[in-house]
Amino acid sequence: MIGIVTKSTGSWYTVYLENRDKIECRLKGKFRIKGIKSTNPVAVGDHVNFEYEAGKETGVINEIFDRKNYIIRKSVNLSKQTHIIASNIDIAFLMVTIDNPPTSPGFIDRFLATAEAYSIPVILLFNKIDIYSDDELEKLAMLEDIYTEIGYKCIAISATKRIDIESVKKLMQGKTTMFSGHSGVGKSTLINILEPKLNLKTAELSKMHKQGLHTTTFAEMFELSFGGFIIDTPGIKGFGVVDFEPEEITDYFPEFFKLKSKCKFNNCLHINEPKCAIKDAVENDEIAYSRYNSYLQMVEGDEENYRVDVYG
Repeated sequence: MIGIVTKSTGSWYTVYLENRDKIECRLKGKFRIKGIKSTNPVAVGDHVNFEYEAGKETGVINEIFDRKNYIIRKSVNLSKQTHIIASNIDIAFLMVTIDNPPTSPGFIDRFLATAEAYSIPVILLFNKIDIYSDDELEKLAMLEDIYTEIGYKCIAISATKRIDIESVKKLMQGKTTMFSGHSGVGKSTLINILEPKLNLKTAELSKMHKQGLHTTTFAEMFELSFGGFIIDTPGIKGFGVVDFEPEEITDYFPEFFKLKSKCKFNNCLHINEPKCAIKDAVENDEIAYSRYNSYLQMVEGDEENYRVDVYG
């Protein structure tokens, strides 16, 4: 039997069948000894083959089909292991807030670079525009300019006031979409407006720390009444990138990739080398300094300081 994994809670996986039935499955033991470094060898969005257990209403997954793509990050507590957030994604929506909670350009850029590496289109949703101050609206406009110029679609929305929600809904129709971002940016609120029957839990923002309270514990996929599927993911505090060699990071910054052939040296890392087209572009304001700063932190493997609020 073939189905799609819609929820993973560790040792059990909910598999969605074509007839809309759901069955709880466990993983066949041999998958655990294949040297998979991920904390979750089966991810939400995976297409799997399973067989029913004799005399039971549960199943055993015996095959994971090749993934079209997936989004991955370092595990929170196990630095040498990785966590696949979701797989087989048509569009990833990254929800961003300027404040309450703040989303740094470094976080955005790490997410975008990871999505580029695994060929996942990303759309940036700037939420809570109804409560921004003039200064925050300026920051929003600057970020929109930066990412639109690179080629990313940006949509300014308010989930609570339902501003431009229909634009998001149209993009989702017939697609498998993933929503990601920090806790508190409004993912669950937006999803509830897009599909009220889901009634996902939401929580108030912690005013003291300007951080969201986790309302989603595991990634979970839901079928949409207007066509397609949506994957809700737990709020992410940090986004540690995985298995990027310094010399290949340029390839995951589209505006860098376009220029790198103009550098004097083929192996230019765009740090101290002479006649570097990318450094020249930064100096001439053709590449945003915030993007270059994110690039440098990724090359240097800086996992601690990328949350710094850099709007330059």
